[in-house]
Amino acid sequence: MPKVLVTGGAGFIGSHVADVFLENGWEVTIVDDLSSGKPENVPAAADFQQISVTSSELARLVTQTRFDVVTHLAAQIDVRKSVADPINDATINILGTLNLMEALRAARATTRVVFTSTGGALYGDFNTPPNYETYPKDPESPYAISKLSAEYYLAYFGRVHNMDSAAVRFGNVYGPRQDPHGEAGVVAIFCGRILESKPLTIFGDGSQTRDYVYVGDVARAVYLAATEALPERGRLDARAFNIGTGKGTSVVDLAKLLQQAAGVKARIEFAPHRPGEQQDSFVNADKARDLLGWTPSVTLSQGLARTFAWFEQRVGGVTV
Repeated sequence: MPKVLVTGGAGFIGSHVADVFLENGWEVTIVDDLSSGKPENVPAAADFQQISVTSSELARLVTQTRFDVVTHLAAQIDVRKSVADPINDATINILGTLNLMEALRAARATTRVVFTSTGGALYGDFNTPPNYETYPKDPESPYAISKLSAEYYLAYFGRVHNMDSAAVRFGNVYGPRQDPHGEAGVVAIFCGRILESKPLTIFGDGSQTRDYVYVGDVARAVYLAATEALPERGRLDARAFNIGTGKGTSVVDLAKLLQQAAGVKARIEFAPHRPGEQQDSFVNADKARDLLGWTPSVTLSQGLARTFAWFEQRVGGVTV
């Protein structure tokens, strides 16, 4: 039975990634420090260890256990927190990745590492979307800078140390298990607000666009990047794959679609634009289609309906 390590596997996306590997017959180990992940997200069939990605315990684990694949999702993911504390952001996202890669290098492991990056923030506001993998990158936030830095390190480890890795650059991921508090996406926040009968807050004028991609589609993309043949190692973008729908949806339109999915009408309030956030972002995912065989299968309307239904079911037993 092949073995996979899922860092950040108690989190929103990581737990769905663990599910996909389990469904395909893999032995799954999850590490998560539970700073934002939740124990209830951990699949019962997975082995769980409460470990930080920056710790020596993680290094020992990957040295002592021969994993076929590591999917590296553990990260500080909040743009606002990265602006407020870029040192903490870099410690987790850059040094945590280096801790993992150096341990694998020291163990001379043949493990494939799938690094989860950002297609939503990596390219900055200096390109006209949809963004292709090879577009210039000039991020607007410390979070995106840390993700880009980690990708450069992965390319280095591939060229210099012949290590096996890929980067999947996500659009704005949404779906069941996303926390409406803390490091949350706008869909989860809006679901929580609707269920609390509170107004939906839109920052800026609401015209800013994002590429909303369903978490089940994203988890499937990670699995394909872990198991399919990859291009030759090379420069930064050689093994990078955008994962998105190729469509930009404004926050105002998202709010309308979610209200339709929920069957309610909510009041909308506008607040000042937040620093470090892009105006327009959506990606071209043709490379993932052509080389990994991945395309999104869940439409935004379908995904929003599934997501709201999940949040609505949770209201009875868990406080939203």
